[in-house]
Amino acid sequence: MISSADTFLLTGAGVIAGVMGSAGGITSLISYPALLAIGIPPLPANVTNAVALMGSFPGSALGSRPELKGQGPWLRRWALVAIVGGVVGVVLLLSTPDRVFNRIVPYLLASAALVLLVQPRISRWHENRLGRGNRYFLPIGLFVVSVYSGYFGAGSGVMILALLLLTVDKEFPRANALKNMILGVADVVAAIGFLLFGPVHVEAALALAGGLLVGSFLGPSVTRRMPPNVIRVLVALLGFALAIWLWVAPR
Repeated sequence: MISSADTFLLTGAGVIAGVMGSAGGITSLISYPALLAIGIPPLPANVTNAVALMGSFPGSALGSRPELKGQGPWLRRWALVAIVGGVVGVVLLLSTPDRVFNRIVPYLLASAALVLLVQPRISRWHENRLGRGNRYFLPIGLFVVSVYSGYFGAGSGVMILALLLLTVDKEFPRANALKNMILGVADVVAAIGFLLFGPVHVEAALALAGGLLVGSFLGPSVTRRMPPNVIRVLVALLGFALAIWLWVAPR
């Protein structure tokens, strides 16, 4: 059982995290520490957070309808890659030691944040030097990030956003909407696996998911009103902040 104060804290944290995540930021920067704050141990907190993130999927889908118009074929094509990667990540988390991988996570996050920060320059270089010839970059990158999303997840949105901005669409709101959908598919797959086999704190997950549902619906409107470069830099800085936090206090 969690107290009413804990429920209020988690719901409020979920709203803030949902806005941040669906607007292009890092959901787990708020939601994961909130679970730790009410006394849930790190591993169950990670699993509970993964289950609660299902609440972001419908909210961000409804909030991003203008950006997602006509994107159904693309999403159906690449959702399968995210599903397979998410399943692999869940299996890895539930069956293998994670201490070594957790030490790598901050560096992965910092790398993704750096890519996001300099994305316009990389995009210009990519167009001038590589064009569209490297067709394997997106599927391989998407699979790898989906594995990570199923395994730990914190910062996976930054990684997918950076990947999509480089390979799919340089318009931030549209790339962010596609990111929300791909990440949502991976989150649902991970949540199903954890609900069946993981140490989920169901009450905490429900409270957090309720807030995430509301916040993720509001987030896409933020991306339409703020300059894309401002959001991109803010998201990158949040990525660096989470990387530092995970490096200083790993699970």
